[in-house]
Amino acid sequence: MGKMFATERRNLIVSHLQQEKRLTVKHLANKLNVSEATLRTDLNLLEEEGLLTRTHGGAVLNENEPPKNNFSDRAMRNIDYKKSITRKAVELISRKDCILLDASTTSLELARIIKEKETKLTVVTNGISTALELKENPSINVILIGGIARMGSMGLEGLLGKNVLDEINIEMMFTSASGFTLEDGLSDFNVYEVELKKVMVQKAKKVIALLDHTKIGTSSIAPFASIDEIDKIITDEDIPNEILQLLKDSNIDIIN
Repeated sequence: MGKMFATERRNLIVSHLQQEKRLTVKHLANKLNVSEATLRTDLNLLEEEGLLTRTHGGAVLNENEPPKNNFSDRAMRNIDYKKSITRKAVELISRKDCILLDASTTSLELARIIKEKETKLTVVTNGISTALELKENPSINVILIGGIARMGSMGLEGLLGKNVLDEINIEMMFTSASGFTLEDGLSDFNVYEVELKKVMVQKAKKVIALLDHTKIGTSSIAPFASIDEIDKIITDEDIPNEILQLLKDSNIDIIN
C-alpha cells in the first residue's frame, strides 16, 4: 500500500474496525504499512472523537456507547467564537432565502440568531436541535431532512433524505467541520453524517464554512468538501495572521 494522507489512513482504521470490531496495533500496522507509533497516535485521536476505545495493544469499535465527543459537550466548546462567527454569518442571509444548515453545534448557534429575526426564510436541515429551535418562529419554514438517528448525535444521517434535497433550490449551505486544511478541505469525525454532507455540498449554490481558528490547519477522518467547493470561510478574530495570509494566497474568501 502506498503512502496515504492521515485522513485516508484513519478512515481505513474505522472501516477495518467496523468489519472486525477489535484489532491490535501490530495487525493494523502491518495491514496499513505504517509504524506502530503512527497507529497509536491515530487510535488516540479516534478515541478522543468517540469512535473507538483503546485497549491494551489495540482498540475496539464503539457501537453501543454514546461518543465521548457528544453533541452537548461540543455545543459548549469555544462558544464565544461560535457566537462571533454566527453574528457575521447571519448578515449574508436575505429575506426569502432558502438556506441549508448542517447538524453542527455552530449551525445551531446560527439558528438561534435566525430565530429572533423578523424575516421570511426557508431553512433545510438535518439537525434535530436546529429544527426544534427554528420551528418556534412562524415566519420560518423548516424542512427536516430524514435519516437515521444515532445515539450521541443530534443529526440525522444517511441518504434517506436525498430526494428532499433534489426538490429544493438552496442558495447557501452553512456548515461547520472538525477541521480544515488546504489538502483535505473540510473534514469531520462522524463518518456516517459525512455521507449526507457530501450530498448537501453538491446541492447548494454556495457553501459557507463556519470555522473557529482552532479548527483551521487540522483534519479529521472523513473529508466532505474540497477547497474548490467552498465559497467562503467565516472565522474569528483570533486566527493567526500567517494562517490568514496563507488562506488568502490560496484565493479563499475569508471573513474574520
